[in-house]
Amino acid sequence: MASVTSLTASVHQRLANALSAALPEAAAADPLLRRSDRADFQANGILALAKKAKANPRELAAQVVERVVTGDVIGDIEVSGPGFLNITVTDKAIIENLSARVTDPAARLGVPHADHPGTTVIDYAQPNVAKEMHVGHLRSAVIGDAVVQLLEFTGETVVRRHHIGDWGTQFGMLIQYLDEHPHELDHRAGEVSGEEAMSNLDRLYKAARRKFDSDEEFKTRARRRVVDLQAGDPHTLAMWQKFVDESKIYFFSVFEKLDMEIRDADIVGESGYNDMLAETCRLLEESGVAVRSEGALCVFFDDILGPDGNKVPLIVQKSDGGYGYAATDLSAIRDRVFSLKADTLLYVVDARQSLHFKMVFETARRAGWLGADVKAQQLAFGTVLGKDGKPFKTREGETVRLVDLLDEAIDRASAVVREKARDLSEQEIAERGAQVGIGAVKYADLSTSASRDYKFDLDQMVSLNGDTSVYLQYAYARTQSIQRKAGEVRPVAHPELELSPAERALGLHADQFAETVAEAAAEYAPHKLTAYLYQLASLFTTFYDKCPVLKAETPEQVENRLFLTDATGRTLRQGMALLGIQAPERL
Repeated sequence: MASVTSLTASVHQRLANALSAALPEAAAADPLLRRSDRADFQANGILALAKKAKANPRELAAQVVERVVTGDVIGDIEVSGPGFLNITVTDKAIIENLSARVTDPAARLGVPHADHPGTTVIDYAQPNVAKEMHVGHLRSAVIGDAVVQLLEFTGETVVRRHHIGDWGTQFGMLIQYLDEHPHELDHRAGEVSGEEAMSNLDRLYKAARRKFDSDEEFKTRARRRVVDLQAGDPHTLAMWQKFVDESKIYFFSVFEKLDMEIRDADIVGESGYNDMLAETCRLLEESGVAVRSEGALCVFFDDILGPDGNKVPLIVQKSDGGYGYAATDLSAIRDRVFSLKADTLLYVVDARQSLHFKMVFETARRAGWLGADVKAQQLAFGTVLGKDGKPFKTREGETVRLVDLLDEAIDRASAVVREKARDLSEQEIAERGAQVGIGAVKYADLSTSASRDYKFDLDQMVSLNGDTSVYLQYAYARTQSIQRKAGEVRPVAHPELELSPAERALGLHADQFAETVAEAAAEYAPHKLTAYLYQLASLFTTFYDKCPVLKAETPEQVENRLFLTDATGRTLRQGMALLGIQAPERL
């Protein structure tokens, strides 16, 4: 798709042309253009160029100004300070550019779609079978889903992978207990809710643990069952599958509450790589990448040392023959690179696992599985903290259940919606409460750089004031309310009109949507999009306060302000969709 050239790009090109004409040796130089509070844009690149060319920066800036074409996009340009350029664009260019975005036949608001995309495999939302999801699972799911939406929207081919914990020694205990109590999970899919499924699993796990801890003979049988599971015994595998199926009922219910699509085909857990583990170890040992140390298969690194000064190894296979997480992760890399043909591997995983992934990626590179044309990156995220700045726990010191947290967010948001509701039914209040509550949780997570910890404060999250999703949703609902009240009058762009400062600021910012989306996708940084949308909502609020829309002075001005309102609404809706946040028409 041919993208709409942004005003930033248009101004940049005109400056680059003028700079090249004034200083031919600077043909490829960057004018370093940025938004400014002194004008619409400021260019700072001339100072460095003048120093390199041993020229006077103000004189060089003046020569550039003489060569800049004005009138169509650039309305005014002047030299400031030691050689900065302050640039003001025309009102006509703002409205024309924004009109081109709004009338984009692909309904993409001018965001380009890659013609030759790469393939990214993104590993996110990794719950554990037979275990309840807690607040620690929130960030991987929310950040991963937003990155998926951004990448897919910009044209990348994305393969989703949910590397669930569905293997390990604990399953011997669970399977043996279920084998001895065969009717504990006797129901068909669809017969129980997600909450009931988790309750069944929790009850069964606690009963199995009690028996395991108190009955030595049962403990022996459970350990033998682990061997049967790893050997692929059909009956044992069938029992294991019951736990996986029951857990998926629960997983899907939680992700549905989070308003996220998790497809069964994308769930490839630890068990999905079992058949590759032995070969992975063999290839590493034969190539010399891994060596035997005290019976274990290990990879050593010169720069990774323990407190005693000795090298800390990545253990691929334990001395008893069992496989660790490293063997599974390395096998997954082989599968994703050679079978799925990925050129980018992303892992949305807690920052506390950074050393593990550093070692895994380096091992895969040494083995030749991660070539120079394949990027592997951990999108490490920080910890969710309580209001006290400590890791988020219940009053009893327990880890917070994710479902409880989401339900409370919905309850708080429903109270806010009910307080503001004018003509909403109870059903509509419940629907809006869910949209606002879940949006609030997602936005609070995404508006912080993923690598940082953040405080989970529901009171702030559902506030109509400040940097919250509710503020964005309310701004969007206001754009829709204005257009409903306009009746027969439709939004029409009028490039010939003079714009007020509030109209200019809103139009200029709306014009930067495509660049912001591209930057957020390229850097896997949803927080850059949240910051953009918050600023857009803030500028719209100022516009709404200072510029009467339906009571403007002329019919043309009414239509033009309706156009700015419509453009803002479309941009807010699309931006929130890329973050996985709903945009209610009424609040």
